[in-house]
Order: sequence, then C-alpha cells, then structure tokens
Amino acid sequence: MNSNPGLNDGDRPAEFVEALAKGLGILQSFDAANPERTLSEVARVVGLSPAAARRSLITLTALGYVGQRNKRFHLRPKVMTLGSAFYYSARIDEVLQPFLRDLVDKFGDASSVGTLDGQDVIYIAHSSVQRARRAAAVVGARYPAYATSLGRVLLAGLSEERLEAYFDGFEPVALTSKTLTDPKIIRTEIAAVRDAGYATTVDQLDYGITALAVPIRGIDGRTVAALNTSGYTGMVNPEELIDARLPELRIISSGISNALTRFPMLESIIGP
Repeated sequence: MNSNPGLNDGDRPAEFVEALAKGLGILQSFDAANPERTLSEVARVVGLSPAAARRSLITLTALGYVGQRNKRFHLRPKVMTLGSAFYYSARIDEVLQPFLRDLVDKFGDASSVGTLDGQDVIYIAHSSVQRARRAAAVVGARYPAYATSLGRVLLAGLSEERLEAYFDGFEPVALTSKTLTDPKIIRTEIAAVRDAGYATTVDQLDYGITALAVPIRGIDGRTVAALNTSGYTGMVNPEELIDARLPELRIISSGISNALTRFPMLESIIGP
C-alpha cells in the first residue's frame, strides 16, 4: 500500500517526512474489511519493516489513535478528531449541508458532495433519508472514481494530462456484474459526461444505486467538486432522474459555486 496514494515518489519534496507518511498510511490501512491487523499485517500493507511498524504503532497507541487487543491493533475514537477538524474548518456543515438537505427535502433519497483524491472520490458531505443495505455514502467514505457518478464528473473535469495520469495507475475491479472496467469504455463515458455536463450510473458501485451527478465549479470555472442525487434502482431510472432532478441539481450546484466565492478557503480545501 502506498502511504500517500496521490503522491508518486518522484513528486515528493526534498523535506518529505517518510515516517509521518508511513504513520498516516498505518491509520489508512484499517477499514471495514480489516478493522484489526497484526503487526506483521500492518508492516506488509504499509511497506514497513516489522521494527519500524512496531515503533509507529507504539507511537500511535501512545497518542491515542490506535489501540491493541491481544496481538491485534485497531483504531481508537480519537482518529475521528482528524476528520472532524477538516469538517468544521472547511465549514461543511454551514456551507454545503443546507444545500444537500434542500435536495433531500424535495426529492427524498440521498445527496452527496465529493472530491477527487488519487484514484478515488471522497465523500465530504452527505444527506439521506435512507438506511439501505448498500455501499454507504457517509462523510469520509472513499470509492473508486470510475464506479460513481461523482467520480465520473470529477474525472471529466480533469485536464488531459491529469486524466492520463489517472489511467496510468488504473486498476479497475468489478464491484458488481454491471461495473464498467474496460478503460476504453470508461474513457468514452468520461468524454460523454464532459459533453453533457452530467453523469448517470446504475448499479456500478453497488446493486440498488442509481445516481445523477453534476460538477461544482470554482471561481475560475474549474471543477472542484461534484454534487449528486441518488435513489434505489427499480424505483428510479437515469431518464427519470434527468427529467425530474437535473434542473434542480444544476441550480443547487450553482448555489454552491456562488457560496465558494464567499468562502474561498473552502474552495482551496476541497479543490484539486
């Protein structure tokens, strides 16, 4: 595992602190599939020697970010303070959440804002009336960009150079039987999204998710984030989302873009 998936070795500045990067990589190595890891597992996943992994884990444990049960390590609640620091310093609750609540109040279902981080889209704001047994679009969740409506909008907003860099590291996984994984087909989809100004997906990330997304543009017109609305496959289809929700989605997106002019720090924080 690359402890900083968005940074290649050749891009690292001269004063790059490897130990700090590895420590953050350790925190990122725990997830729903791996809530606990042994010392040797942490070392292997993050790319550390057992001795270095042990020192990092001892440090993180002493700071309260990691706990230990028998010979297995796990995250502690203090890790949540890192995410909450971003959430409140970026004023997500004040600026973004009201827009999402308006969408959910009008259409039901769910709405999210996401931004691109390496190969993934990270959900930075979310509102929902659902409690579905499917991939969770909670704040802080990250999913492959190619498999989400948000991600495809964000990829469509990249320069050709950055889009090529994305595909250089492209390692798609079929998350459902409908997930597109052929690079040529995905490139075609991204080009279509760029022309249309929106993206739709059906059962790409998980079964039961049909979504529509549009870009959120910064002061200079670049795509800095994406906004979506989603519902249950079978209860809505892409055509219905486009007809019923696209106009309102674009109005909300424009409202968020206008808000960014009043909170330029937010654009700097969430932008590419």
